[in-house]
Amino acid sequence: MTGAEYELYYWPEIQGRGEFVRLLLEEAGANYVDVARLPRNRGGGVQAILRALRGELGPHLPFAPPVLRAGDVVVAQTALILHFLGPRLDLVPADPVLRLWVHQLQLTITDLVAEVHDTHHPISVDWYYEQQKREARARARGFTADRVPRFLGYFERVIDRAGGPWALGATFSYLDLSLFQVVEGLRYAFPRTMESLAPRIRRLGALAEAVRHRPRIAAYLASPRRLPFNTEGIFRHYPELEAPARSPKRVAR
Repeated sequence: MTGAEYELYYWPEIQGRGEFVRLLLEEAGANYVDVARLPRNRGGGVQAILRALRGELGPHLPFAPPVLRAGDVVVAQTALILHFLGPRLDLVPADPVLRLWVHQLQLTITDLVAEVHDTHHPISVDWYYEQQKREARARARGFTADRVPRFLGYFERVIDRAGGPWALGATFSYLDLSLFQVVEGLRYAFPRTMESLAPRIRRLGALAEAVRHRPRIAAYLASPRRLPFNTEGIFRHYPELEAPARSPKRVAR
């Protein structure tokens, strides 16, 4: 153990799925360490992740990072890590029904993130992007025209039904942090699509901006702890994957 209350094991060069966990830990002011970003002589580097995947942190084998260790508890899968941390760090309501609702919405974000990934790796995660560019163009066309409006329109309706400004109405939760990350990632990867869609997802856009200005999140975003988006992570900007600006399909109401 590093002495931190929470240890996060995720790739040290990218935001990826681990960023959803980092945002929660930062907002909570948690005592955590991003283990793989430590020097190797302090137990960091990719070897730390490999140790986690070999099951050296606990009795159960995780499939892939992110992995979180909290004392004797080891949890993998982004949505489940957030479901575990939310009550501990007071970033989800006490009501068990609302906790399930937040978890359900987080799993929907998980689906969206998987589709984002498949815009640049539609055939195989073991192939380089350059080996599947033609297929990526076709996948990205459908994603930007149909799937982005469908997903973001859904979250817009969720916020609207709750009464805003957050996804649960007046109650802030880790889900709002995840929605911020989705909006930020899509703005980086598909800026023209997001610009054309902005008038139809005003509540979601306002939520993302409000998260950006929360004191701990603002400090995190301005720090070296916040890794920049790049073409190694999930949200990647390849100009050839985005058609010229046009109005996306109308968001369903």
